[in-house]
Amino acid sequence: MYLRKRELWGRAATPTGDDHAGGDAEGSARLKSGLPPETTETVEELVSALDRRRMHREVTLALRSGIRDATADFSFLRTRGLRNLLKFLRSIASSDDAIRLFRYSQTLAEVQVVHALFTHSLKQLKEDPIVKLDHIFGVEPMKISSPATDSEVALALRVLEGCCLLDRGSAALAHQHQAVKVIIILINILSNQGTLEQGACLDALISLMLESSANQLAFDDSNGVEKIADLINDEKMDEGIRLKCGEFLLLLIGHVNGRRDHTPLANIHGEIRRLLGEKCASLIWAASQFGSNLEPDQRQTALHIQARRVLEALEVYY
Repeated sequence: MYLRKRELWGRAATPTGDDHAGGDAEGSARLKSGLPPETTETVEELVSALDRRRMHREVTLALRSGIRDATADFSFLRTRGLRNLLKFLRSIASSDDAIRLFRYSQTLAEVQVVHALFTHSLKQLKEDPIVKLDHIFGVEPMKISSPATDSEVALALRVLEGCCLLDRGSAALAHQHQAVKVIIILINILSNQGTLEQGACLDALISLMLESSANQLAFDDSNGVEKIADLINDEKMDEGIRLKCGEFLLLLIGHVNGRRDHTPLANIHGEIRRLLGEKCASLIWAASQFGSNLEPDQRQTALHIQARRVLEALEVYY
């Protein structure tokens, strides 16, 4: 159950027989054209350069237009921008060249997706400001911004997940915005609401902690394992969320087991044993050792089956 979530976002295209046939036909066309090899190489380099410029323009345009809407004052505009950003991230997940351009773009402040998320859709809501007479009779009008809806928050978390899976620098940037702490707060707020929002919180947490010691330490400091254990132990909780918590623990344990350094989550085995019982902890540990060589679809199915067994072992324990 090692963490390999990028395959779920996009799968690299493999050449088919028609593609090979097309390549042979193209080579034959170049031979028939009678162009010298030097000229052919120059033309190919020019075409490649034009393709890179086109891709750069498309990536930049998609980010700028998406962020413009995602940072708007009204929730319906932000939701539209988040949908477009999520669609863009999924579209580039199978292209290494596009992913490299996206990673470079995230070093530029004006198109940083994570910063836009945490300054608008995922910002911690403060108390309503006290309206004074200066606001009413002043020259400058009071700026009004509609609060984020649950669906907007869920979309923002999906966008955050995609950014972290495609660009590890985004996870480091999210740490500067206290992303793990914000998401755990959101889990508490959304505990009695929709499963889509809670599932998005759990997926975003996993993507944040991939190869990020800083986010793992923040998760440990926020008693994240205890919070997940509370959710999976709550029999009144939706079964889908409890299964999602089981998948979360399997992925987390699988990631920790693959590392022998002093990870911040080195004591997670003891925490799970204390919170969920010896049998459940042993099952999670054993199940997390398998499935890394499976295809993405098979791995997801195996993960769901193992999460079901974890839930059954937990119910027997209690």
